[in-house]
Amino acid sequence: MRSAAFILHRILEFVTIGLLVTLAGVVVSAVVSRYVFNSSFRWYDEVASVMLAWITYYGAALAALQRRHLGFSGFLLSLEIRHRAVLFVIAEAVVYAVFVSMAWASWHVLGVMAGDSLVSLEWVSLQFTQSVVPIGCVLFVIAQIVSTPDAWSRMKAGRDAEAEEIAEEIAKAEAERRGKENPS
Repeated sequence: MRSAAFILHRILEFVTIGLLVTLAGVVVSAVVSRYVFNSSFRWYDEVASVMLAWITYYGAALAALQRRHLGFSGFLLSLEIRHRAVLFVIAEAVVYAVFVSMAWASWHVLGVMAGDSLVSLEWVSLQFTQSVVPIGCVLFVIAQIVSTPDAWSRMKAGRDAEAEEIAEEIAKAEAERRGKENPS
């Protein structure tokens, strides 16, 4: 599972960063066009909003893989282990149910959009631009599945990923401070 998580992490990171850089390029190009050449791209608003949606969905899957979405780990870890385990399973089931149903529904909505296109770029189909919804939902579910064993182990051990990350960053900062105080 760890190698699958690593590969999925790299792919989602690459796609999300690529989309972010591309969106930045589109925005900068539009600003330069408007203020330097006194003209604007007619497609800018529509394309930028689609790209932002894509970044959101792929970024959400990346966050799910890293278990970085909002949660209540303090509450969960305050419970007895058996209650904690039951609540964990229920929470996972709810996440899977929501995203599987969203993927299913959005797949059917894509069929309704057949033949429609963007207003400003008639050669770009709405099915293509909106395909991010079912794809993003499936990626989110895959990310949850891949990251569940590690999350389960943490929960069973009573470890909070956020607290561990904070402690790790504090240790790094202290080591860096000590290195600056005692240069070799």
